[in-house]
Amino acid sequence: MSSISTARFPLSVTIGGRIVSPALPIVDSSPPNATEKSFDSLLQEYSEQNIPLESKSGIQLRERVLDRMGQLCRAWIKSVCLKIPLPQDAVENAGGALYTSGSYRLGVHEPGADIDAILVAPNVCSREDFFGSNYIPPDYDGESDLSKVRDPDSLAERIRRHPDVTNFVPVEGAAVPILTFDWEGVNIDLLFARLNSASVPKDFDINDDKVLDGVDSATEKSLNGPRVTNLIAALVGGTPQRYQTFLKVVRCVRKWAKARGLYSNKMGYWGGVNINISVALVVQLYPNDCAASLLRKFFLVFKSWRWPNPVMLTKPHDAGFGLSVWSAHHVNHLRQVAPIITPAYPAMNSTLSVSRQTLQILHEEFCRGYEIMDNIWKQHQGGELDSGDAFGELFETSDFFMTYPYYLSICIVGPNESDAQSWTGFVESRMRKLVSDMLGKSLPLSKIQLWPKKLEACIADRTALLTHDQRKNSVTYFVGFKIDRLRMRGNQLDIERQMQNFQQWELSRFQPYVNGMDVFIKNFKVKELPLICFQDIYEGGKLEAMKKRRKLLDADPIRQKAKKHARLEVLKARMDEMRRRKEEMAAIASEKKRKREDMDKGGEEADIDENQQNINLSSDEAFAAKEEEALLENALDAIQNETGEGKTREEAERDRQKLLAGELLVEGGGDLDDEEEEIEYGRNGVRNNLVEQNALISIAEREAEVLRRSGCSIVSDDEFVVVGGNLILPWRNSMFTSYKKKRVKSEEDSSSQENVSIIFKSNFDVIELDADGFVVDKGDDDFSPSATWQGRRPGFEFKLGERGLGYYRTGKKISVPSHVAY
Repeated sequence: MSSISTARFPLSVTIGGRIVSPALPIVDSSPPNATEKSFDSLLQEYSEQNIPLESKSGIQLRERVLDRMGQLCRAWIKSVCLKIPLPQDAVENAGGALYTSGSYRLGVHEPGADIDAILVAPNVCSREDFFGSNYIPPDYDGESDLSKVRDPDSLAERIRRHPDVTNFVPVEGAAVPILTFDWEGVNIDLLFARLNSASVPKDFDINDDKVLDGVDSATEKSLNGPRVTNLIAALVGGTPQRYQTFLKVVRCVRKWAKARGLYSNKMGYWGGVNINISVALVVQLYPNDCAASLLRKFFLVFKSWRWPNPVMLTKPHDAGFGLSVWSAHHVNHLRQVAPIITPAYPAMNSTLSVSRQTLQILHEEFCRGYEIMDNIWKQHQGGELDSGDAFGELFETSDFFMTYPYYLSICIVGPNESDAQSWTGFVESRMRKLVSDMLGKSLPLSKIQLWPKKLEACIADRTALLTHDQRKNSVTYFVGFKIDRLRMRGNQLDIERQMQNFQQWELSRFQPYVNGMDVFIKNFKVKELPLICFQDIYEGGKLEAMKKRRKLLDADPIRQKAKKHARLEVLKARMDEMRRRKEEMAAIASEKKRKREDMDKGGEEADIDENQQNINLSSDEAFAAKEEEALLENALDAIQNETGEGKTREEAERDRQKLLAGELLVEGGGDLDDEEEEIEYGRNGVRNNLVEQNALISIAEREAEVLRRSGCSIVSDDEFVVVGGNLILPWRNSMFTSYKKKRVKSEEDSSSQENVSIIFKSNFDVIELDADGFVVDKGDDDFSPSATWQGRRPGFEFKLGERGLGYYRTGKKISVPSHVAY
């Protein structure tokens, strides 16, 4: 039966007494060609120089530490059995086993990596025996605090007292209780699993599903670590060459994730088990590819992955022991953002901490990684690469501290070293809720990112009253974010409320709380970040980082497009202004020409009439008319002489003609009558006609006249005829588009026109109109417009409703706003 299954499913394996087959079919099983092999050799060259493996002495040290710790654990199990007491044969057969999981179990051999170990003990050993809690000393006086007193015979105290152990921190209140410590410099995370049996036999098979019968939740999660790791190793270990290829890709992806700030499961990103499962899936899809091709296809697969479809190596199965198995149809699993399912029973989502905000960061990095790997592959195909240095771009340090305009520092302080370690670990486990749930969902932010690497420094406000011990026992995390200007109301972000909720709902759960434990928040702009953020991260420190940031901003296509658009707007404004001046000058010239023609025509008609009159007049009448004209001319001469200008009749006549034609500027004019028109000229020779209103005119009529001069159509109250049907609205005529744009005024005509500003006595919302004059619905808390499906949103459904196509809040009655602007 096993051979038949293996023939039908080439990657199927038998483990734990059952046959396990891949969930997805093979995409391409062809072996690598010569070009791909040479491409793989370049990656191997880069890996040997930049991704070192654990030395032989380091491997031997880890093996020695695990052997000594195993002896200590078995001795502790015997001491618990003797304390009960149990018969001697039961004590000898109690057994106990120490298992490893994660990268150490797979053989990644990364220098300095921690070891995830699980102690499997019989049911005679309780978790209280493991941690030594609830212990009452024989000399207890009944008044002292026993919260920090532990049983000296417990495993926790035995490890703490060991001379080779340092940095010992017990975390008993976690969902999976753990002891973390350094043994001879090797960091170890020790979990405890209590079986539902009186002994742990020597032939104990941890991969068998029966070991989970009757265990508690913490034991189930602890045993899941080695069981998942063993199944991953079996699914990719068809041949030794395939398994080594798998390890090479895992090392590269781990280095990439750490360099780009994506390696931390508790911070909402991917951890070690997530990377192992995802790389194993790519190996299942392309089982015979080389490491370099698999690394490129890793980014291709996950940049194209259709989240929230789950990533799984094998289909989940139910062994029938009453444990919850992950299912895509379960109501509690429908809102998970990016599930990666563990292959062992009970199947569970290993990326529960991944949120929409962190998935956005992961997707951007997947796209970036594929673009780099695809460019390297194309260059290699073209014969342009002769070394593996080109892979260095993939593993460059993230631009986190130069990407965002605003940052928050989260400083975690404790009263002493031991309390600070436990307090810091608890706050770190809750920090993703602050960033993704409280800040990311309640504030108008387009992007927010938590940098998962802590800084060993106290970055808090100077006004914070901290002791020397608090500043010494403190760490700081940074959060970068971008503001969504379309959703922003005002110019201030209220973060204080979210911090109060975080402290009240999350941090208050920590027990026991000690005075001096606190969290401080401080905001920075990118140029105000302290120098420690750039030390040992960017070559050249903050100065070079800011120069690189300027280059990144200048190279941003969106920013380039915005600059180009701004330049075009300025040029358009200048062209409109030049066109306007040209039209005004042409209008003035045509007006002058028309007046001259009218004046010449009027003169000819006057001459004709005068000649005709002279013909009809008798000689006496003609003499009287000449005498009258002469008297008038003499009177005009007398007036001319009184002014002191000394002009002749011919000069006075020329000035009169110029004045009528508008070519003579009369300076020093006095007050004008109510019905007269004041004539002024600007610097550019354009004449302005300003009508002085009568003082008796009402204020409303004056304001209406000002609006008419600025181009607005005014309808008075006494006009009963309905207007507007034949009114050309500004957004319907291209000649009025200039009213929506910022006009560039030069100094020459800055005083030539009157600036008219309309001041409303009440505040109005600023709205945006489309081409048809309807108000653009930008959404609110209950509705978010979207032309396409953007994925599932908690509490919303995508449909075509009363307000158009978009996301509507489930069960919420939608109020339809007005769609016409008045």
